[in-house]
Amino acid sequence: MLSQANTVLKDVFGFEAFRESQQGIINNVLDHQNTLAIMPTGGGKSLCYQIPGVVFEGLSIVISPLISLMQDQVRQLNELAIPACVLNSSLSDSDYQENLDAIKQQQIKLLFLAPETALQANILELLTNCNVACIAIDEAHCISEWGHDFRPEYRQLNRLIERFPNAVCIALTATATPRVREDIKQQLNIKDSSEYISSFDRPNLFISVIPKDNPYLQCKSFVEQHPQQSGIIYCQSRKGVDELTAKLQQDGFSVLPYHAGLNSIKRNDYQERFIRDDVHIIVATIAFGMGINKPDVRFVLHYDLPQNIEGYYQQIGRAGRDGLDAECLLLFGYGDTGKIRFFIEQMSNEQEQRLANMHLNQMLALAEAEDCRRTPLLAYFGEKSTKENCANCDNCTNESKEKSDLTVPAQKFLSCVHRTGQRFGASHIIDVLRGSSAEKVLQNQHNLLSTYNIGNEFTKKQWMALARQLIQKGLLNQEEQFGGLKLTQKAADVLKGKVPFFALLQQPVAASSHASKAIANPGDQKLIAILKADRKRLADAANLPPYAIFSDRTLNEMAYYFPHSQESLLRIHGVGQAKLDKYGQHFLELISEFCQKNDIQEVANTQTASKTTVSKSSATHSNSRSAEIVSAYQQGQSISSLATQFKVKDGTILNHLYRYVQDGHKIAKPNQLLEQSALNQGEIDLALAAFAEHSHERLKPVYDALNEQVGYDQLHLLRIYYVSQLAE
Repeated sequence: MLSQANTVLKDVFGFEAFRESQQGIINNVLDHQNTLAIMPTGGGKSLCYQIPGVVFEGLSIVISPLISLMQDQVRQLNELAIPACVLNSSLSDSDYQENLDAIKQQQIKLLFLAPETALQANILELLTNCNVACIAIDEAHCISEWGHDFRPEYRQLNRLIERFPNAVCIALTATATPRVREDIKQQLNIKDSSEYISSFDRPNLFISVIPKDNPYLQCKSFVEQHPQQSGIIYCQSRKGVDELTAKLQQDGFSVLPYHAGLNSIKRNDYQERFIRDDVHIIVATIAFGMGINKPDVRFVLHYDLPQNIEGYYQQIGRAGRDGLDAECLLLFGYGDTGKIRFFIEQMSNEQEQRLANMHLNQMLALAEAEDCRRTPLLAYFGEKSTKENCANCDNCTNESKEKSDLTVPAQKFLSCVHRTGQRFGASHIIDVLRGSSAEKVLQNQHNLLSTYNIGNEFTKKQWMALARQLIQKGLLNQEEQFGGLKLTQKAADVLKGKVPFFALLQQPVAASSHASKAIANPGDQKLIAILKADRKRLADAANLPPYAIFSDRTLNEMAYYFPHSQESLLRIHGVGQAKLDKYGQHFLELISEFCQKNDIQEVANTQTASKTTVSKSSATHSNSRSAEIVSAYQQGQSISSLATQFKVKDGTILNHLYRYVQDGHKIAKPNQLLEQSALNQGEIDLALAAFAEHSHERLKPVYDALNEQVGYDQLHLLRIYYVSQLAE
């Protein structure tokens, strides 16, 4: 089955190789082993169930909590000629019934369902009559009560799994702490050996934090650095979303709001306009899930502080899913902390409050980090950063900031943790240090300790910042359930004066600017613009988002390698047989016309040619179309009328005629080409002499030899005439 998986990867999806962990995960699933896949957002999770779904005989069920994400995947799979459908409330009655019939007739390979839909009695009955081969649970962290987005209906999915004991189960998530992972494995009966953890790092994301000073001006400046690019801005409240959207619209930006206060029709409409590139920017609430898989989001801006690292990681993960560079900026103000703590205080459950406060402190530690930002981000998910300098965050690319010697305050704090029994949280330790008369301090007789009232040199906010850095630097461990602090060996070294402690107590006020990295192998920008414009036209006509046709990365590669044949086009990332059959000839004509006009040759592509077997039907279609054009021209139709008939440009028709004469064929009435050039006989003779001297393979030498007096459009006509005469 693995060879089948490799074939599907190349021929259907158009990818040359699996990414990290994908092959192992897919292997495990194809071996019918229940599997847990922990992969970063944008790391290729969907292929881990889509490829088995294609390979397996029978139906694969995909559980997802977001309607829009399900619809998006179904559209993309259908574009790849993979039969997939969704059952949810967004469908019309007729579409719903059509999907039901297709499932009953075993015409569907992948069925997308929300968890509550999958557990409905009528759906379970429908599925019982199907050959269910695989059950994929996306966003699997929702299963765990320790996950940041726990959903009770996810907890009940074991009923679905028990109903189909012969189906293999794969659970996937991008945001799972070690504790959440253990919970998922226990719930879904997944062995430790079937847990696959990819690196949580997204190296193409530039991560930066600047102090929130004048947030609107900072936001505006940031957006202006990304003209005509797709981006998402996150705010803490609906009111904040609406106010920011209105300001940006007033300043001429292409932007729409997105939050739970909008009715579902507006939300769906705004989201569709965003993914179809009709609007460039979406402003959304942090708490509301976007559920989009738009691969070309080039920036994410957090206007307000996220409540936890998991949410932050998910949100920045919506950028750069195509693997190209993207930028993530957080405006950090301590005022946001107060708002979040107010919401936390409204929680009725004390345990939930403790957990939420701990998550907030971890987020603050990331925002205040003085070293590589990836260190606390990856540490949250139990991963140790392999580099001290990631070269793609503000702290690693800026000049080093001046740190203070905070050894004595650190010793005070660590000593107080020790003397209070290593079971209290940071807030209580700070109360003791600052001589508070709080009831909890007096009840525990901590006012009698030697560390009581010795820490008035700092405010409570400064002490909290120091506490977070002590945790981040590994001098303290924080117990997850109750938030109690415990000393590590590193703490002992600082307490004994063996090792000094240097740190920053607050963020510097100066904001740094970041210059985006250049794309490796950047394509010709003029050709990219042409390809994008035509992609948009095709997408609108097919009622699809543009990326469902080809991704930005694919267009960039086309505009770098300038493929001239179907074999060359198949070497481009993201071009498989289905896309080649559907769009290949159209894009080849655009590229060929551009290359002829600009005298550009194809660039050799060193990608493996293993997937370059063009189907007979595709080649036949291409050849028959070319033959049809040539035949119509030979019978007297003009170039402009043929361009209208075949809905292409004049240059595309000329390209077909040039290829025809290159194969040694003569063209009827060649003098018509000379007449169409509108040149006098002297100019024609000079041009034909230039072709004889410099060859017809490239137009630029001929154009230069004629002192740029004859245009490229005219040279295209004369070249066909010249090569046709050679065939005599």
